[in-house]
Amino acid sequence: MPPENRRHVTDVSAMRALANPVRYRIFGHLMAQGPRTASECAAVVGASPSNCSYHLRELGRYGLVERVEDGVADGRERRWRSTATGYRFGPRDGEAADPAARFASVQLAHLGIEDESALAHGAIDAHAELEAPWQAAETMATYGLRVTAEELLELGTAVDDLLRPFIGLTRDGAPTEARAVHASFRAFLLPGDE
Repeated sequence: MPPENRRHVTDVSAMRALANPVRYRIFGHLMAQGPRTASECAAVVGASPSNCSYHLRELGRYGLVERVEDGVADGRERRWRSTATGYRFGPRDGEAADPAARFASVQLAHLGIEDESALAHGAIDAHAELEAPWQAAETMATYGLRVTAEELLELGTAVDDLLRPFIGLTRDGAPTEARAVHASFRAFLLPGDE
């Protein structure tokens, strides 16, 4: 299995660079699919290959992605990859952050939720066209939990431990029928709960 390389990005400029919806989608595509060209990204994000090439260079400028050195001369056909297998953005927990870093990380979190929502809506629209095993396998469950902060931390850690062996960028020997799947786990105190 390739080594896991998770990064915590606190640089405000890098977060601002990623806070562009097209860049965010390209970045997510590389994280899910592995190395891709600007042309391949364009087909997914609905932008031109030259526009995607520009956005990939911007992400590269901040160290979020890098070119795959494979000797291809045409810029649109050069492959790009994420520089890490996982990211966390924003101030470190318990760290006093400057207002710009806090604002950038909040905006990035909102963009992530919007992007995830768009992916979920697309999955719902495509569900009826899937093969029966994939229809049965998909899930969009929600749960109303009553837990302590410690239990929530334990639950989040257990879910992370369960999912980590299946991460596409680090999984060796995936079955040939394996496909890219978006999985998320969000758990937060309900606003207004006392």
